[in-house]
Amino acid sequence: MNTNVLDKKAPDDDDDDDQLVRRIVAGDRAAFELLMRRYNRRLYRIARGTLRNPSEAEDVLQDSYLLAYQSLHRFRGDAALSTWLSRLVLNECFARLRREHRRQNVVPLVSAPRELDGVADAADTSPERIADRASFRSVFEARLDELPHDFRIVFVLRSIEELSVEETARILDIPEATVRSRHFRARSLLREALARELDLAERDAFEFGGARCDRIVANVMARLARIVRSCT
Repeated sequence: MNTNVLDKKAPDDDDDDDQLVRRIVAGDRAAFELLMRRYNRRLYRIARGTLRNPSEAEDVLQDSYLLAYQSLHRFRGDAALSTWLSRLVLNECFARLRREHRRQNVVPLVSAPRELDGVADAADTSPERIADRASFRSVFEARLDELPHDFRIVFVLRSIEELSVEETARILDIPEATVRSRHFRARSLLREALARELDLAERDAFEFGGARCDRIVANVMARLARIVRSCT
């Protein structure tokens, strides 16, 4: 028998992940919407950092959420929900990259970061320089996109999402020492290209605004409704 989610206690931001999972598995789609809003920013940044394309990142994120909804009944809590979701998104990204590689039948080449001409001193805190940070963010993202994949995704997780070495290693299934070395190398390459501007720009990268969050949630919920109707 179908359960009307409006009859259930509405999830709130204080619900922990285990509670959300139980509600979602029980058919509470409002809880699933809260889960998406809770992890949208992190998961989008992972997809964006992997695919280097905002539109493809949104597509992968939506597909990943639908897969997560259908798979949550198998989630046993062996890893944190955030780690489980992050690995799911990465797997979807890697699958998309493999398909693209097969279509092109070429090995994608990643150009080395180029030096940025005319980078101002980081100590310049004039109003004009502060206003210019917004445009510099796009330059930073472009330089980050130029990093080799293995360095780029570690940098996204460690510096942008501020995950620990341990959690990054779990998500990527690599040794912690590898996380440290790749993160160090990524930062070195970026600093070569951006000099001292890196510290001002890195936390603003891949901004995830409310409009994008709402669009992803609305699209996933609409697709989910169609799937549920088709199964009844």
